[in-house]
Amino acid sequence: MQKVVILGGSGFVGRTLCELLARQGVPVVVPSRRRRAARHLLPLPNVTVLEADAHDPTTLDGLLQGADAVVNLIAILQGSPQRFQRVHVDLVQTIADACLRQGVPRLLHVSALGVPDDQPDSAPSNYLRSKARGEQVLARAAAQGLQVAVLRPSVIFGCHDKLLNLFAALQRAVPVVPLAGADARFAPVWVGDVAQALVQLLHMHLTSGRVNVWEACGPQEYTLAGIVQTAGELAGCSRPILPLPHWAAYLQALAMECLPGEPLMSRDNLASMRVPNVATGRHAGLPALGVQAAEMRGVASTYLRH
Repeated sequence: MQKVVILGGSGFVGRTLCELLARQGVPVVVPSRRRRAARHLLPLPNVTVLEADAHDPTTLDGLLQGADAVVNLIAILQGSPQRFQRVHVDLVQTIADACLRQGVPRLLHVSALGVPDDQPDSAPSNYLRSKARGEQVLARAAAQGLQVAVLRPSVIFGCHDKLLNLFAALQRAVPVVPLAGADARFAPVWVGDVAQALVQLLHMHLTSGRVNVWEACGPQEYTLAGIVQTAGELAGCSRPILPLPHWAAYLQALAMECLPGEPLMSRDNLASMRVPNVATGRHAGLPALGVQAAEMRGVASTYLRH
């Protein structure tokens, strides 16, 4: 490949994907609204960081000229319905339109497990509904000739994650963990496996005329309480977990939304957890991409114990 544009390349998944592609000698362009936010990518060979706004169609046209593929990793977990619409739907439309205008043959998009294959309004949260509508945008672009691959991961862990590291830090600070959604189910997947799956999707044949969907899950399912417990055990600071009933979980999430900054938990997050974040069996998984998924405990033990 002569040029791959990675939108959201300075983030958690993006930095690992850039590292993999840099090792393969693939030229990568990473737009960032603030070049300083992507400074950790600057030492990588073949990776060019440009200060640019991906939401601007004219700017995006310039970035995509001569690209062989675009990878969209831009997403949010918190926000108003309007913000979810802007990032998960409107931006996807802008990207797809730019790909079609510039003749970019392939678009890879990271979505989420729990997204319904049809009827977006059936999803219980703004996050999942907006993700589903974004995939509908891609289906229309695929019908116009764009090769589209969608990867739906479960929660992603890794050295720089805001999942296990956060739960470990929390247990160092409190004597007991009051936990909303303790029984919610997940299949945590390593960031390295997600990045490797995207590399495979950049090179493999895609069926034209429709969205090609893969699910990215780790080999073992956990409840949220199990994830928290594992983080505490590996970090050497395990604390008792107090599962909250739904009414208390709702009040906890509401209280967290009132605090400054991005909340640790929101009512929308709570609604998303009503849908099991595990493989559905309706789509192929990582083995179909030649990726043998790593188990969470083994990988996390290498960074939580430091």
